[in-house]
Amino acid sequence: MTGMVRVVGSVGSGGGPVRAVMRSTRWLLLAAGMTACGDSVPRRVVIPAGVTFRVAADSLARRGVVRFPRAFRAYASWTKRDRTIRAGTYEFRSEQGWGELLDALAGGRGLVHTFTIPEGYAIRTIAPVIAKALEVPLDSVEVAVRDSALRRRLDVPTPTIEGYLFPDTYTFPPGATARDAVLAMVERFDDIWKPAWDSAARAMAFTRHDVMSLAAIIEKEARIAEERPVISAVYHNRLRIGMRLQADPTVQYALGRHVERVLYKDLEIDSKYNTYRYAGLPPGPIASPGAASIEAAVFPASVPYLYFVAHPDGHHEFRTTFREHTEAIRQVRSGRRALEKASKSPDKSPTKPRSR
Repeated sequence: MTGMVRVVGSVGSGGGPVRAVMRSTRWLLLAAGMTACGDSVPRRVVIPAGVTFRVAADSLARRGVVRFPRAFRAYASWTKRDRTIRAGTYEFRSEQGWGELLDALAGGRGLVHTFTIPEGYAIRTIAPVIAKALEVPLDSVEVAVRDSALRRRLDVPTPTIEGYLFPDTYTFPPGATARDAVLAMVERFDDIWKPAWDSAARAMAFTRHDVMSLAAIIEKEARIAEERPVISAVYHNRLRIGMRLQADPTVQYALGRHVERVLYKDLEIDSKYNTYRYAGLPPGPIASPGAASIEAAVFPASVPYLYFVAHPDGHHEFRTTFREHTEAIRQVRSGRRALEKASKSPDKSPTKPRSR
């Protein structure tokens, strides 16, 4: 036995494979307690389904959860935990040890439910996103947005809290309910609301609900950020003189579905949300506006415009008189026909240009 050890140990200048293995083993044992940066900042990491452990380790390294991805892979392989990870979105803290990370990846601990609601989404689009992300029934979301206590808290006269589910990215632990998500989104709305908006609303004899109703229309109309205050001014100017808003997005909301172009027949729908038929603001918001559109609603540009028409790329031509507006529509239609001719796919459906 002694001779065997002497023979094996004599191979190589560093003490041989036995010492190398012993050093590696000691190092891997120490790795079980290794952490990344040592802070407690939460870091979100997405582990897609079907990826290799190498890809997962690299993702953890990019997010600062582990500092040495190759060593982390070696440790996972040595402990036989490199083939049992669960896919999903995790939230880790970089103070966690490697062993703890591997336990979490194998058992799905640290998994979170994350979803993003863009500006301009209505409840009929938001609800399925929440239901899918939280793995809850769709009708539980629909019940949550009709909660009477929340409606009283927000002082809204509508059957739902449409408009008050603030667009943002949200993260919830396993087991979160639809009500948890809806409450978080309303609380986010409360957080972003500025006292200056209340002051500006009072100065123009608007309630907060009025502001949100107008902000939602602005959100749906604007394609270019700089145009938001100008679009707002058009609607304020119309309200001031008793002119109907004639906002296409309100017609789409009344229809209950999105259409690429509003048809003339769509303007006949009998709904208080149809601002072609009914004067003033609609009964409530038609979508969830972002902060920039709320800001624009209370701080419109100082311009005299009463009309605007959209180009195919989304930017608008603004005009003061109906004659000027008619000419702008003609120009937009001419440009659209030129584009359709160039693409050799003319659209002959009876539509109206997006104009106000």
